[in-house]
Amino acid sequence: MTLIMGFSIAFWQQLLIQIAATGLTVLLVLSGFHRWVIKPQLDRNVKEIAEIAETIEPRVTRGVKIGVSETLRELPESTMQDSTRQFLRFGSDLMENGLSSFLGGSKELQHRSRSNRNPGKRDKMGGSEAPGDRS
Repeated sequence: MTLIMGFSIAFWQQLLIQIAATGLTVLLVLSGFHRWVIKPQLDRNVKEIAEIAETIEPRVTRGVKIGVSETLRELPESTMQDSTRQFLRFGSDLMENGLSSFLGGSKELQHRSRSNRNPGKRDKMGGSEAPGDRS
């Protein structure tokens, strides 16, 4: 047994005091290292990343514009005209007829469904007319 200030301490008490003192010392050293070494380094890295991120968007935008303009220069003129016509037709159909221009009217849908169910009947009747469509 050890005598500290006239008191007798048991082995388990001395072991407990040593573990607590060691834990407290390690905790203080690690928190000091984090506070004065790691945190400033992380702050500098975050600041650098934020500055780099601010310059990325304009670079990407500029790169996309250059890439699109180069691609458009490489496409043949006829392709651009055909695509433009298709987009114009698409837009005008949508404005004039709404969604029915893409889905078809109810009569047109019924006609399509009948003709898909009976392909042989349509050929025998002569043409693509349904029985009720003849005038």
